[in-house]
Parts: sequence; structure tokens; C-alpha cells
Amino acid sequence: MKDLCTASLAELKTYLEEGVASSVDIVRALKAAYQADEKQTTPLHGFIEFFDDAEAQAEKADALRKEGKGADKPLLGLPFAVKDNISIRGKLCTCCSKILDGYRAPYNATVITRLTEAGAIPIGRANMDEFAMGSSTEYSVYGPSHNPVDRALTPGGSSGGSAAVVAGFQVPFALGTETGGSVRLPASYCGIYGLKPTYGAISRYGVVAFGSSLDQVGLFARCVDDVGLGLSVAGGADPHDETSVQYDFSSCAYLQPYADNELKKLRIALPVEFTQAKGLDTDVAVLFEKFRSWFASKGIQVDPVSIPVLESAIAMYYVIALSEAASNLARFDGIRYGLRVDPGKGYDELYCATRSAGFGREVKRRIITGNYVLSHHLSGDCYENALRVRARMEKEVGAVLQHYDFIFCPTAPTPAFKLGERVNDPLAMYLSDLFTTFVNLSHIPALSIPAGKAQDGRPIGMQIVGAKLSEGKILRLAKTLEAERV
Repeated sequence: MKDLCTASLAELKTYLEEGVASSVDIVRALKAAYQADEKQTTPLHGFIEFFDDAEAQAEKADALRKEGKGADKPLLGLPFAVKDNISIRGKLCTCCSKILDGYRAPYNATVITRLTEAGAIPIGRANMDEFAMGSSTEYSVYGPSHNPVDRALTPGGSSGGSAAVVAGFQVPFALGTETGGSVRLPASYCGIYGLKPTYGAISRYGVVAFGSSLDQVGLFARCVDDVGLGLSVAGGADPHDETSVQYDFSSCAYLQPYADNELKKLRIALPVEFTQAKGLDTDVAVLFEKFRSWFASKGIQVDPVSIPVLESAIAMYYVIALSEAASNLARFDGIRYGLRVDPGKGYDELYCATRSAGFGREVKRRIITGNYVLSHHLSGDCYENALRVRARMEKEVGAVLQHYDFIFCPTAPTPAFKLGERVNDPLAMYLSDLFTTFVNLSHIPALSIPAGKAQDGRPIGMQIVGAKLSEGKILRLAKTLEAERV
């Protein structure tokens, strides 16, 4: 039996079923690892709270199993971490922002309901950039998380805390959210798997909104089987979310790799706008070529493909995302919930004082920019034009994926950067998402996979992108690469 902290979700499930470990054993081991790390000079700081009742929940799971019950609960007694913008009834849900200090969720997000009804145990809240706005987890009111590979590095963002606790062996599986790359980027920087499913594949009900037409719950794990197992439970239609899709993801659990004769039938597109980008790190380019060569050696058709509209993706993304963020965050007014700063002069003054004190610098920057874009004299030139180009992108990317099974490219232009390196350079920070935003804009799924390391040891990820609802195919290719140790 492996150490309980390093075992995968699937392995822990086997240990529980065979009786060689209990859920209490697992939770205690993870809590001990977390507490020991907190005593380090530079802790990971991936968790901002380890739940006090996690062990009690584990005891209930063990009791149920002992009674011979729970056969209908595929995740019985298994732990997971939750990004701090996903609601868990009775737990703090602050989005790592001062403006939601002390706020407790009155209900469960659908993804939490599905996982817990399957027997899974949420063991803690994970750190994030405030309101999911950032690429490094440095915009958290709780302070930054650190990369388990090198604690001077960022784990990425905005779901950096979730990635850090998975990569740092403090939990085998975690939930994140993604608006423009916030699952795949941290997965790449930390050397783990990060899935951004098809838009609507996992319900957004109970997830605090950033950009409603882009937001999607995503999954982190250290192996492909764990991603598939999580998706098989979390995915599917939800009457509380009209954007959710009617699809059965149960077949995504425990997928088999492609056989050699199946590989020869695959076709993969390599977008030259990314694979030949000027800012592409040399180590990233070398690893990309390794994968391209492996695909070719297996008889897979691999073609460079130009999709010119991809060059507009990052600009288009920020116009749309910031406009939607400005609208969504208008609800934080100091009247209904969260922080309230009342100068005693009237509602306008209360609103202004609360938001000035409650939001951090980056969130304010994005709200101001979004409102500016939506202003009467600019909305037609910026926002409406961005929506038109987005429709064109979705059509052109869709056309490529009708001819090819996958799009394959690096997840990010560079490996993880040092904490503090880009925090005062918003443009450099935004460009971290250069290769990821087209996926969100097109509503398609993508999985960041560990691709290897740079010469200095920093992890590098590649992403497998597929057509809508092709998560099964994506996971099978990832499983093949994992099995072949490419």
C-alpha cells in the first residue's frame, strides 16, 4: 500500500473497498501533512481552511461502509478540496476577498451536492485570486500560495491553491473554476492534470460568477483516472443551471488507452499561432516537439494548422470577461451581504465606501475597465465587436475540430514565473493566458497534462483540446500518453 498522501483517488478507493485503510486514516494523514507543511518557513498556503468536521464526516463514511451500505456511492469516504468561490452550506465562501469576509454559504453548489451524495468528503477551502481574477494566486486577501516544486514560484491562478494542494500531496483531487485558463494554467505550472470541461458540463449553480458566458468548474488530479472519476460524478444536466448540458459522463471513469490501431486513425491539429509564437519558451518548444514526434511515430496524422482568429483571442477574452465581471460584481454593494462600510451619508456613499474598502486592486481595475467597455460610446465598438469575433472563432475552431480529433499545443508560453515577478505588470500577467482563452471562448473542453520539465526543473504542461462533449476522447489520449510515459 502506498503512503496515503501520495496515493491517487482511485488507489484510495481500492484501499477503502479492501479494508486496508479507513476514511479516517486518510483524512488524518492529509491533515497531518497540511499541519506539518504549515510549520515550514514557506508553507504552500494552498489551503486557507482545513475543515474541522472533515474527520467526523470520515467517521460517518466508515460507519456506513462497516454496515455494508454505500454501494451506490462511488466516492464514499474519499477527500477533495474546494476552491473558495464554490458554495458549501454553512462554510465560509469569501472568494478570497475582504468584501466577503465572514460570509457563509446558505446552500450547496450543485457540484458539491453531487460529490457529497456520491460519498466524497470536502476537507478544506483552497486559496485563489480574488474573485478568480488573476494568474498567480497573488491577488488573494489571504496572501499567495506557493508552488510545491519550488516555493519561490507561483502555482498559477486563479485556482492556484487547488493545484498546490494536489501537487503538494495534501489532497488527491480538487475543484477549481476556469474563466480563461484558471485550471489549466496552474495544472501546467504545478505538473499535474487540469480539466476544463465543455461549457455547461458541470453546473455553475452555487459558483460565484466572474464571467457567466465563460465560467466553468474544473478538476485537478495527479492522474488521468482521477479526473475521469471526478467528472463521471460531477458532470451532467442541472435544473438549477439553464446553461448545463444534458449528457451522461459516467463513461468517463476508468477509460482505456488507445490501442495502436486506433492511434493510427487519429488526426491532430497543431495551431501555428501558438506553436510558433514569438514568446514561446525554448524548453516549452522542445517538449512540444517531443510530443509531435511521438504522435508521428505512432502513425497519427499531425498537421500544422493556421487559425488566424486565435491571435485575437486574448484581447477578445478580456473585453468580454471584464464586461461580464463588472455586471456580476455589481451585486456586492454592502447592503445584502458581506462587508458594509457606512459613512452615514446615504446609499450612494455606502456603496462607494464598501466597494472601495472591500475590493482589491486587481478586481477594481477589472471592474473599472469592464464598465468603461460597456459605456454607451464604446459598447458597440468593443463589446459587440468582441461578441461578433467570438462567434467567428467558435465557428472556425469548430470547423478544425470537425476535420481533426484534437488540437494540441502548449498550455502556457512559459513555465511558472517567480512570485512578485508580474504582480505589478498587469499586461504580462494577462498574457499568461495567451494559449488558453480560445477554449473558453469556444465553449469546448481541454485537458492540461504534465509534459515534462524545463532544464531548471520547472514543470511544463501541454493541452489536449477537443470538440464539445469530447471529454472521453481527450481522457483516452491523455491515458495513452500517461501509460506510454511520453
